[in-house]
Amino acid sequence: MSLAFHWFLPTNGDSRHVVGGGHGSTPGAAGSDRPPSIAYLGQVARSAEQLGFEAVLTPTGAWCEDAWLTTAMLTQVTERLKYLVAFRPGQVSPTLSAQMAATYQRQSGGRLLLNVVTGGESAEQRAYGDFLDKNARYARAGEFLDISRRLWAGETVDHHGPHLRVERAKLHRLPDPVPEVYFGGSSPAAGEVAARHADVYLTWGEPPAQVAEKIAWIRGLAAAHGRAPRFGIRLHVIARDTSAQAWAEADRLLAGMDPYRIRETQRALARSESEGQRRMLELHGGSAERLEIHPGLWAGIGLIRGGAGTAMVGSHREVAALVEEYHALGIEEFILSGMPHLEEAYWFGEGVLPLLAERKLWQRP
Repeated sequence: MSLAFHWFLPTNGDSRHVVGGGHGSTPGAAGSDRPPSIAYLGQVARSAEQLGFEAVLTPTGAWCEDAWLTTAMLTQVTERLKYLVAFRPGQVSPTLSAQMAATYQRQSGGRLLLNVVTGGESAEQRAYGDFLDKNARYARAGEFLDISRRLWAGETVDHHGPHLRVERAKLHRLPDPVPEVYFGGSSPAAGEVAARHADVYLTWGEPPAQVAEKIAWIRGLAAAHGRAPRFGIRLHVIARDTSAQAWAEADRLLAGMDPYRIRETQRALARSESEGQRRMLELHGGSAERLEIHPGLWAGIGLIRGGAGTAMVGSHREVAALVEEYHALGIEEFILSGMPHLEEAYWFGEGVLPLLAERKLWQRP
């Protein structure tokens, strides 16, 4: 099976420096000079499509543009590219969300993928009117996906759960195809929801040994439900013609991070409720001195950015080798990004993807 590669849409702005945001960190960055306009995001999306990426991920949260609206507009300037739309199930009713997904599939030609995000920070959730705690949010997400999948299957749904209630819910037009569900999370509550509902379980870019543990964990939980999800990983990437050039770019990004901002961001991220964020912080401990946490895996992005904080760094062949290392563990899908997103898509798309094609690991969609 060919590996799948997806890119990222910087809906909170782009820059030649690391742009912060997510999980309580401060959005934006000095030198962030590319606002997330449809014109610029369209450039990124069209380039990703031309280079052979299958889809682009759009984040969700108060720090970025709305993913549903932005990607719906971008379907009009692309032809094949799919959109991996991140959304939080507590903010829209399951019936309306299922209907929105069905509409999206019809109007886009079946180009919607769903990244279900429970919401890692209670303070931000409360700003949207959601006052459940973290474990309850995961329980609600499970109910939400139960209802949505039944609706997509054409059922008339009555559901009276602890968090959600619908009566005689039914879709008059079903999605074709049913959108695949991408789901991540490192806590026990997240694992249970992923085991029952994820088509693709996502992890942030931890070192291979830790990723292997996560894969084994989810495989075991899913097997108990008679399911076998695929596995994906979310990483940044800095690929160049030579290793020296790639690490020089990583050094340039690091030099552009203000020490005060690093300290403030690390304090903010330390308050995060997200188990995945805690694991990201443990990789570098807030120190800029020990950032290569595995050969070719650099944790510098996470110094001022929440969420996925690691990057594959190296020559095209070195990055391709690290991709193969993750694939050997069971990873089939890679969601990648780089600063700035337009240029870095070309470095990876023209430098690394052809090497993977030569090794029969990837073929252009």
